[in-house]
Amino acid sequence: MSDIPPDLDWIRAAPEDATGPGPWIELAFEQGNGENDPEAPVHIRETSAPENVVTTNRRKWDAFVLGVQAGEFDHFVAGVEGFEPTRRTPTETTTEPTRAATRARRTET
Repeated sequence: MSDIPPDLDWIRAAPEDATGPGPWIELAFEQGNGENDPEAPVHIRETSAPENVVTTNRRKWDAFVLGVQAGEFDHFVAGVEGFEPTRRTPTETTTEPTRAATRARRTET
């Protein structure tokens, strides 16, 4: 397990009007070797169990966020009440390799 710096600034991913303890997801971004370091650590935790931290890097986090925005994970929540699928243009297909995964692989080489 990696050492998590104790002085991280955790950002809560919750609606602006959210009240109460959650549980919410929190993120903390380390600087690494500069503001745009793709290998800089990104830490993720849940407020109900802050001692459990998942660590990835900025490159992988960015690929994940882009994938979510592109609707590449919509199938995981298709049955959830209130879910609305991401609108795609007619030229986009769901059978192509995920764009975020392709971008992540390109940056590794």
